[in-house]
Amino acid sequence: MYVLRLKPHADLKQSIFEFKKPNKIKAGAIVTCVGNLEQYNLRFANQQNGTKATGHFEVLSLSGTFSDSSMHLHLYVADSTGKTIGGHLLDENL
Repeated sequence: MYVLRLKPHADLKQSIFEFKKPNKIKAGAIVTCVGNLEQYNLRFANQQNGTKATGHFEVLSLSGTFSDSSMHLHLYVADSTGKTIGGHLLDENL
């Protein structure tokens, strides 16, 4: 098991992708994730393109699997009013 802490403004997906290289992780799963984002970029069900929003978002859940060549992760966040949204994790979740 590994613990990964990101610095402010880091890209969530790219940070996970980069973390697995030096640790020689060929296949893994995200068990839990907490924190906050200043921007999300998610692809919703049955949509071809992602949707971005900026603001203050609390990470409620991140789950999924990754390998040395691909990732399938889903992110669930809440805004400052408690409104929740989730979808397929894309790049540019900061």
